[in-house]
Amino acid sequence: MEKQKHANIISLKVFYLFSFFSVGSLTPLLSVYLNNEAGLSGIEIGTIMSVGPIVMIVFQPFWGIVCDWSGKPAKILALTSFLAGLFGLGYLLFEPYFLLVSVAIALAVFQSAIIPISDSITLQYTTRIKSNYGKIRLFGSLGYGLAVFVMGKLSESVIGPSVIFYAFFFGLLIAALLALRLPEEPSREKVKLFSGIKELITMKRFLIFLAITFLLFGPNLANNVYYGLFVEARGGTYTGIGIAFLLAVLSEIPFMRMAGSWIHKMGLMPITLLAGAASLVRWSLYFTEPSLTTVYVTSIMQGFSLGLFIPAALQYIREVVPAHITVTAITLYSAIGNGLGNWFSTFSGGIILDKSGIYAVYLFYAMLTLIGMLLTIWLMGLDKKQKVWGENTYSRNLS
Repeated sequence: MEKQKHANIISLKVFYLFSFFSVGSLTPLLSVYLNNEAGLSGIEIGTIMSVGPIVMIVFQPFWGIVCDWSGKPAKILALTSFLAGLFGLGYLLFEPYFLLVSVAIALAVFQSAIIPISDSITLQYTTRIKSNYGKIRLFGSLGYGLAVFVMGKLSESVIGPSVIFYAFFFGLLIAALLALRLPEEPSREKVKLFSGIKELITMKRFLIFLAITFLLFGPNLANNVYYGLFVEARGGTYTGIGIAFLLAVLSEIPFMRMAGSWIHKMGLMPITLLAGAASLVRWSLYFTEPSLTTVYVTSIMQGFSLGLFIPAALQYIREVVPAHITVTAITLYSAIGNGLGNWFSTFSGGIILDKSGIYAVYLFYAMLTLIGMLLTIWLMGLDKKQKVWGENTYSRNLS
């Protein structure tokens, strides 16, 4: 039994390493490739880059429903990982703009399943064996950070920028093979195809938490789009942009490792509030036009924000949502954060960028984060009332 647990943990860690290495190989450099190699305009590039979040809004809940209904999330994860990698090669095969948009849509359909399904499998398995989710998830940040550095170097070598698509494919091919070895964590009871969504939208605390995710998580993801422009505006070179991204992503690792013990000591919502406070300080500081050295130093605050928020968010969902619709809940959470929140923060940030400049974008993100923190405080009050109500009900039942 212990040997099998160890093997499962290793498989999960390596899956995260390769799946996030794939994402890190493609996402940061795709816009550069589309501009320099495909010769697309800014509007065309923006359209292709915004396809992913829009598709996620629809398809992440869909994949969650399918997983809950089928009871085979690991097999679905393997299939979607392979198909996402395969469609990623489409960027090398086609040149017309409308075909590249089609590639982006097809890729996003299957890629949208990877993170929420793997997170759900990992969260359920680590809960069952009493292990630490954050210590597994940190291998994703490690993979992403390594990819940003390695692919940047290889793209500038004789290999050329097309290497990002081959790395994306082979990384997800390995991830797909590993997914077949992951522990299946199916729902304990069979779920009707759309009953999970109907059940979730009646849960007040879950809906408030989705709003918090939209407000706190969305700006952190949209920052990946504008962070390079911000670093450049503060005097950074392309190498400097890469260093800033690397520091930010790698800073998530120690915090994800510590998240379990911090959650145990402080509680889930206080950790979420702390993550929001770190983001608020970071965005507010960026509005003040800090020095480049300050930008590099404060990039590690991403560890406080995402490194703590992601484990706490998934654990909170695990606690407030019935087990039989966990995958649906996590994919809906991911659709709101990775999809809707990301799209809204990115789209609004683009408008503000054109009107008022890059620093105003971060003031806007600070305002969204502040509202998210206020909602978190409200939810903490609701959780406390729910706990007191539960304890009173338990006492009445005993008497």
